[in-house]
Amino acid sequence: MTRTLVVVGHGMVGHRLVQALRDRDSSGVWRVVVLGEEPRAAYDRVALSSYADSWDATRLALDGGHNDDLVELRLGDPVTAIDRTARTVTTASGRRQSYDALVLATGSRPFVPPVPGHDLPGCFTYRTIEDLDAIRAAAGAAAGDGVVVGGGLLGLEAANLLRRLGLRTRVVELAPRLMPLQVDEGGGAVLRRLVERLDLSVHCGVSTRAVESAVDGLRVVLSDGTELAAGLVVFSAGVRPRDELARACGLAVGERGGVLVDLACRTSDERVYAVGEVAAVEGRCYGLVGPGYAMAEVVADRLLGGSATFPGADTATKLKLLGVDVASFGDAHAVTEGALEVVHNDPVSGCYKKLVVSDNPRDAGTLLGGVLVGDASSYATLRTLVGRTLPTDPGSLIAPAGATGATGSGVGVDALPADAQVCSCNAVTKSRIQEAIVVDGCADVPAIKACTRAGTACGSCVPMLRQLLSSCGVEQSTALCEHFPQSRAELFEIVRATGVRTFGELVARHGRGRGCDICKPVVASVLASLGTGHVLQGDQVSLQDTNDRFLANMQRNGTYSVVPRIPGGEITPDRLLVIAEVARDFGLYTKITGGQRIDLFGATVDQLPAIWRRLVDAGFESGHAYGKALRTVKSCVGSTWCRYGVQDSVGLAIELELRYRGLRSPHKVKAAVSGCARECAEARNKDFGIIATEEGWNLYVGGNGGFRPRHADLLVSDVDKETLVRLVDRFLMFYVRTADRLQRTSTWIEAMEGGLDHLRDVVVEDSLGIAADLEAAMAEHVANYADEWRGVLEDPEKLARFTSFVNAPGVPDPSISFRAERGQRVPVLLPVPGVPGAGEVAEVKR
Repeated sequence: MTRTLVVVGHGMVGHRLVQALRDRDSSGVWRVVVLGEEPRAAYDRVALSSYADSWDATRLALDGGHNDDLVELRLGDPVTAIDRTARTVTTASGRRQSYDALVLATGSRPFVPPVPGHDLPGCFTYRTIEDLDAIRAAAGAAAGDGVVVGGGLLGLEAANLLRRLGLRTRVVELAPRLMPLQVDEGGGAVLRRLVERLDLSVHCGVSTRAVESAVDGLRVVLSDGTELAAGLVVFSAGVRPRDELARACGLAVGERGGVLVDLACRTSDERVYAVGEVAAVEGRCYGLVGPGYAMAEVVADRLLGGSATFPGADTATKLKLLGVDVASFGDAHAVTEGALEVVHNDPVSGCYKKLVVSDNPRDAGTLLGGVLVGDASSYATLRTLVGRTLPTDPGSLIAPAGATGATGSGVGVDALPADAQVCSCNAVTKSRIQEAIVVDGCADVPAIKACTRAGTACGSCVPMLRQLLSSCGVEQSTALCEHFPQSRAELFEIVRATGVRTFGELVARHGRGRGCDICKPVVASVLASLGTGHVLQGDQVSLQDTNDRFLANMQRNGTYSVVPRIPGGEITPDRLLVIAEVARDFGLYTKITGGQRIDLFGATVDQLPAIWRRLVDAGFESGHAYGKALRTVKSCVGSTWCRYGVQDSVGLAIELELRYRGLRSPHKVKAAVSGCARECAEARNKDFGIIATEEGWNLYVGGNGGFRPRHADLLVSDVDKETLVRLVDRFLMFYVRTADRLQRTSTWIEAMEGGLDHLRDVVVEDSLGIAADLEAAMAEHVANYADEWRGVLEDPEKLARFTSFVNAPGVPDPSISFRAERGQRVPVLLPVPGVPGAGEVAEVKR
C-alpha cells in the first residue's frame, strides 16, 4: 500500500530529498506531498547573488522537477501546525494533510539584530529572490549610500549587489575581520585590503547601535559613535534555524536551536525527520548545502528500509567575492591542540595562504586545514588531503611559483587516496569517479557529471575531474578529423604563418587524404578569418557548407532566408520601406527576429541575387545570418530615449556591429549593449555583452542562450569606450585563433585551462604579450571588410552559380510550393515516410 510522506519546505535540500527518494523508490512505496512557503518552486539559493546578473528567476531553477504522479507540490501555503498524535499538518489556508512520515526541511531565517529602527522602511534582509527584488526597487530611489550590517559571506555578496546598483557601500562587521568564520586574522587583513580597493568602506570590530530616520533616508549609528548616512540598509548578520513548528509540537530542539536529530536524521518522534539548516545533528546545525544533501540521502534511504547514517560534514568553502578568491577547509583556525601554522603572506600581491598541520616531531606532515585568500587554485586538492599525510613539505605547497623549495605544480590527483572526496557537495569519491571513467566509459567532464553528480553543485571540483580523466589515460584528442592531426587552433596558426591560401595546398603539406565535411568548412572559415578573399572565390566555394555556398540560410522546404544587416536594430522609415517592398514583390514571409533584424523567408536560389540587388542598392549588406560569424549587436534605446539609460547604448551597438561585421569565427557570435543595469538588451546571455554604468561600461563574456544557456561572466567593469573596444578586439581575435571547431565562446572559456581567470590575464593583463598582435589583426579585418553579397553581384562567375537548375536557368523548382497562413506564404513541407504530418528539407537540385 502506498504511504504518504509530507515534506515541509521546498528549498534546495527538500528538493534533493524528493529527488533521492523518487530515484530509489521504483515500486512507488511513497506518495510525496511537498508544502512550500514561498510562492515559487525550489531554486539554487547558493547562486542567489547571480540573480542580479539577469534578474531572471528561471535561471536559478533546479533541474529534475517533480513531474510524476507520486509527487504533489503545493506552494505559497506554509504549514502552521503539526499534530503528532493524529499525524496531520495544517497549512495557513486551513487545509489538513495526513502523513505516515514527516520531514521538516524549513531551513533558516535571516537574523536581524534587535537594534532600534531595524524595521524601518528602507531596511532589508538578503535571503530570497523577493529580498533582492525589494533591494533593487529601493536602490533606484535611494540616496547614494548603502550600508550592509554583517561582513560574512552573504554580507559581502549583499555589498557587491549594492555596489552594482550604483550605491556607495559600507560594510559593518562586529568581529575584528571580514568573514570571521572562514578566514583567520592574516587572511582577513588581506581580504579587507582587496575589498577596499573596490571602493567599499569596511568598519570592523563595531556593532550597530541603532538605525534612525533621516531627512534624506536613514542613519546608521555604530557602537563607536560613527554615524553612516544610508539610502537603504541590508541586514546580513547570520541565520537562525526555523524550528518554530518543532517547538510548538513538542519535538526536542538543540541548545542553540534547530530540531535535534540523530545520525539517521530522526527527531524525538520516530515518524518525523529533519534535514538541512533546521536540523541539529547530534546538537549541531550546518549552514551549507553539502551536509544538507547528505541528510537528504540518509532520509531517503531510511524511508525505504535502509540503515544509512549521516557521514559527517565537510564544511570547506570556496567562493569568489567581489572578484577575490577565498577558501577555507578543515581546522582553518588551528584550534587542534599542538597544531602548527605554515603561512605565506604577500599583501603586495594580495595573496595569503595558510596550512594547518599536526605537531609531528618528524615532519609535521598531517594536514588539518587551511585558509586561502587571493589565490585558491590549490583548494580542490588540498581539501581532499585533510586528515592525511602530505606527500611533500607543506611550505612548498603554498610557496609562490619559482620560490626556493616550491614544487611548482603542487599535489596532483595521483597522490590522493581512493576514498578522498573529490566532490564534497555530493560526497563523490575519487574511486567513484575513476569507476565512472574506466567502467562506465565516461570520456569527458559532462559525462562524469551526469553519471556521478560530481561537479553539479558549486563546481569547484571540476578542474580535478579533468585531471582524473587524464590520470585514467583518457586522452582528449585535439585532432580536427582523420585528415588533420592538428586542432583547429593549430591549423589557424599554420595558415597564418605559412601563407597557405587553398585547402589543397594545406592538406598536401600538413594533412592527408582529400578532406571531409568536417575539415573543409573549418579550413574555409580559417581562410575567411584571415582575409584570403571572397568565400566563393576559386576553390574556396567547394569547401563551404550549403548556407555559406549560397550566402543565405536554407529552410525546410529548400528555399532560403535573407537577413540584411540592421546595426543595433536602428533603421530609418525609408529603409524599412525597402524591406517591405522587397518582401511584397518577391512574395517573402517576413518575421522580426530576436536579434532586432527582419528575416525574409521563402526565396529560391535564382531569386537571391535579385533580392540582394534591391537591398544593396538601398544601402543594406549581408547580415551573415548564414555564417559562423558575428550575427548581431542587440541594443536597448539607451540614454537617447529611456529615462533610466546612463549611456548611449544604440550608438555603441552600431559602432561595434559595423566594426566586427563579417568576422568569421569558430561559431556564431552574438552580442548586446544595455544602456543601464536593467538589462533590456539581455547582454548577459550573449557571447559578449556590455552594460552601461555611471562610470563607463562593464564587459561580460562567454554567455549564450539556446540549447545550452549560460550566463556571461564579468571580465572588466567601469571602463571607458576606448578601453572597452580594445578589450573586445582582443577577446574576439583570441577566440578566433584558439577555439575549437564549432565551439561557442561559453564552452571555449569553460574548456580553457584556468578558465575566466586565464582569459582575463591574456586579454586584460596581456600576460602572453600578444595583445598588440591581436589588436593589429582586428584592425586589419576592419580595414579589409567587404560585403559578401556585393561581391557576388559584381562578379559574373559567382552570379552564375545562383540557378535552381544549372542546365535550365530561370526554370523554377517544381518541388517547392507554398500555402497561405496568417496572411503570408509558408512552405508546404515534403512528407517524411512513416511520420504523418512531418516534413523534411527538400533536396536542392543544381
